[in-house]
Amino acid sequence: MITVLAEKPSVARKLAALLNATEKKEGFFHGNGYYVTWALGHLVTLGLPEDYGLSGFQKDNLPIIPSPFMLTPRKGSGNERLLPDKRIVKQLVTIGELFRKSESLIAATDAGREGELIFRYIYEYLNCRKPFKRLWVSSLTEKALRKGFANLLPGEEFENLYLAARARSRADWQIGINASQALSIAAGTGVYSLGRVQTPTLGLVCKRFLEHRDHKPTKYWQIQLVHTKSFIEFRSDGALHFDTQQKAEDVLKSVQRQSHATVSAVLSETVPEPAPLLFDLTALQKEANRKYGLTAIETLEIAQGLYENQFITYPRTGSKYVTQDVWEGIPGLIRGLQNDPELGKDIAKIKFGRLNRHIVNEGKVTDHHGLLITEKLPSALSVKEDVIYKMIALRLLESVSEACIKEVSRITLQVLHYDFGLTTSEITEPGWRSIQNAFDENTNEERNVPELKEGDRVTITSSTIKQKQHAGPQLYTEASLLSAMEYIISENCTAASKQDLKQVGLGTPATRASIIEGLLERQYIARKGKALIPTSKGLAVYDIVANMPIGSAAMTAEWEIALAGIEQGTFSSEKFQSEIEAYTKSITEELLKAPVKNEAVPELLCPKCGEHHLHISDKVVKCPAEQCGWLQFRKVCGTILPAAEIENLVKNRTTNVLKGIVSKSGKKFNARLILDDEHQVAFAFEK
Repeated sequence: MITVLAEKPSVARKLAALLNATEKKEGFFHGNGYYVTWALGHLVTLGLPEDYGLSGFQKDNLPIIPSPFMLTPRKGSGNERLLPDKRIVKQLVTIGELFRKSESLIAATDAGREGELIFRYIYEYLNCRKPFKRLWVSSLTEKALRKGFANLLPGEEFENLYLAARARSRADWQIGINASQALSIAAGTGVYSLGRVQTPTLGLVCKRFLEHRDHKPTKYWQIQLVHTKSFIEFRSDGALHFDTQQKAEDVLKSVQRQSHATVSAVLSETVPEPAPLLFDLTALQKEANRKYGLTAIETLEIAQGLYENQFITYPRTGSKYVTQDVWEGIPGLIRGLQNDPELGKDIAKIKFGRLNRHIVNEGKVTDHHGLLITEKLPSALSVKEDVIYKMIALRLLESVSEACIKEVSRITLQVLHYDFGLTTSEITEPGWRSIQNAFDENTNEERNVPELKEGDRVTITSSTIKQKQHAGPQLYTEASLLSAMEYIISENCTAASKQDLKQVGLGTPATRASIIEGLLERQYIARKGKALIPTSKGLAVYDIVANMPIGSAAMTAEWEIALAGIEQGTFSSEKFQSEIEAYTKSITEELLKAPVKNEAVPELLCPKCGEHHLHISDKVVKCPAEQCGWLQFRKVCGTILPAAEIENLVKNRTTNVLKGIVSKSGKKFNARLILDDEHQVAFAFEK
């Protein structure tokens, strides 16, 4: 018998059907010489400090450096966070029995670093020594799975991938556990969470927020002219930026005495705009956030669902390219969409005999190629699923189209000795931009401009002064934060490491969404419209770690370089572990000495019983008296209530208007929270 271990029950069902293992048992399928079973994500994880006999946050216990590391079944949540999840234990027992009954195994977890770790931790926890092979596929279609099972790979080929995954897991544990406990002990109240990737990401948000808040906008004044030639009206902007309005007005008076401007220079060039590459996960998340307001985690979950339903290829990819063998199937994928009522009109624009091959690059495909649709056409998709599927399909069509060709002219006009300029852009060959009619609306370019040549005189019909200001740093959105995480460059890096950092960034495509979500869950950052801003708690943490190595995005990215080296076999996992241990000891000592400013927590009497002071924690506000039992969660429909609004609610029985509250259906609205006569919290909507 052979046991096949999938990552999820839904995938196991597909594999069982393919292998004719059709007899359903509790926790597995059986038949045709196979057992097909499943993990439930990370069934086995690194043990908690309590598993080593270390309870509570004790300064004398730090730093905690396990040797060896202990593996345990995944724990429960809430009050059972220290106890193994019964459902997990039951499935582990089933897997263990199947492993013992089998001559060999097939690891069919997701083909990536985390999927490898899921299988290997189970394999190690069960002390299994059976030989195993690896199913490595980029899609779950029947065709891809049959090919994958026909070409199973030796398990030992993935040893370096496992070592990298294990090194990452242990590093996150050591830094996260020790740094979090050290800072919490230093604070003396509350629980703080720090992490190898989480904390520098918080640093990015806080630093940008402070730069935005402290930016002092500087005004300037610019003269704008309106012209006509051949009955066509167009505008030009003065080359001079005046630091006072009076200086601009003085020049304007001279200009207004003139009726014409003279074309002094016309510089024209043909500019090819290459077709975009395929989406990788991060690019998909950025575009979905920018165009549709979807969060990074939403996009990942939707894409994962489309993958498991065989409609798209593996979503957690960091590549935007394909290999030659995948390229050969792309014309067929495109033709399969011809009958789609929305996509058919765009496919008609594709030149099948002249497909653009720029996405073919063997050297830039590692574990998985760029995101593609599969030959299985979807049906009955939700609105959001349809959005993500169409984004991937349309990007494929754009990527195989020709470049968009523009004729760009930079024109200089002269009035007296003052220069005025405008830029025109005309698309001569739409190329990939004809897909979706995706023509760039650049407001800095004049589109309807008559033909102008050097020496022409054009009429000045009006002239005005425009007051403008230099824009400061913009707050991060999820899209721009993902970009910042993807391309971490520090002035303190060597030239060589800067080049490496361009390749790895902060976190990985598969983890960036969960990092952002973790900061939101821990109330370190919050959403304000489309922007991400730090909370007072997040700023307090940043104030402590800003100048520490744990707050350095570059250091974390350099660890990602080392992890990539372990995966490629060019860096020792033992050396990495040794460096992490030394760093853990150093940062723990540093954090234990850190001065911590705690959030000012108001003293409030319970609004229900009026006798006891409320206990205010990160997650709940509650009356300590059991007979009263009044309780309010601080997170309301995705919005965290700050201490000031809790005070308003309890003292004034209403908060200020809370903006960007998210309903169960995902729609945003604004409302106040009020306490009704029964001391229950309700929404009050603005009229």
